[in-house]
Amino acid sequence: MKLLAYGTVAGGWLSNRWLGQPEPDWERSGTWSQMKYGRFMRVAGGWEALQRVLRAADGVARRHGVSIANVASRYILEQPAVAGVIIGARPGEREHIADNLRVFSFALTRQDREELEAALATLHPIPGDCGDEYRKPPFLTASGDLSHHVESFPAPYAVRRRADGRVLCLSGTPWESIAGFSRATRLGTRVQVSGTTATHGDLAIGGTDPAAQAHFAIDKIEGALQSLGAKLEDVVRTRVFVARMADWEAVARVHGERFGHIQPANTLVAAALVGDEYLVEIEAEAEVSGA
Repeated sequence: MKLLAYGTVAGGWLSNRWLGQPEPDWERSGTWSQMKYGRFMRVAGGWEALQRVLRAADGVARRHGVSIANVASRYILEQPAVAGVIIGARPGEREHIADNLRVFSFALTRQDREELEAALATLHPIPGDCGDEYRKPPFLTASGDLSHHVESFPAPYAVRRRADGRVLCLSGTPWESIAGFSRATRLGTRVQVSGTTATHGDLAIGGTDPAAQAHFAIDKIEGALQSLGAKLEDVVRTRVFVARMADWEAVARVHGERFGHIQPANTLVAAALVGDEYLVEIEAEAEVSGA
């Protein structure tokens, strides 16, 4: 599986035009795309951080007789997981077409990569996973929120309130009525999420990869928490069941990746799961803060 990468020139910031220039008014300069990528750059370290990258890219560009934008796109194009880059074009700027073709006129040397990676190593990592800038605060979009995309997000799962004060989160699977359970329940500030596998409809997501299954199960847990007004950071306990003890470390590493900043109480055991396709099942308890 390969990636088609966009944003390789950060909306135009990674170009000769901005090398050595004074810091602009981030909220009023350039296009919507530049305002969006400007937010990324401020998280990554700000204007001086961008200038460090531009200076490194300029040194490489001069050696090859190309532009900084060419170097930026070429660097991404040479990443092992990348199949191609998607470069935006605006009507009336045909010179960009000729310049973009120079991406294929050279290849980065070991020295080039070392200089670029030294500059990139000074940046702060962008928080979250791929696409989280559109799903989770801080929204790294042009306006700083999602007002120009959507008005609001629907809850991941249906919610039903009971007369006794409990709130049920329901995913719609027929097993909820057959076995008499909810995906999650909330009573007061306490949320409890049922054992969760990497199931989506009739599919088991993640195949035979225990780490992939664990990630998807935690995604579902996060959706259930959101539906009940909670979040992963509210989780105080997790229980993890693996079908094969040999998978414990791969699953534990996923748990650490997703919950490492929270560090809830945790138990991991080997257990027989319902369905040979399932390698891991996870349940969680949360205490909603500030409720």
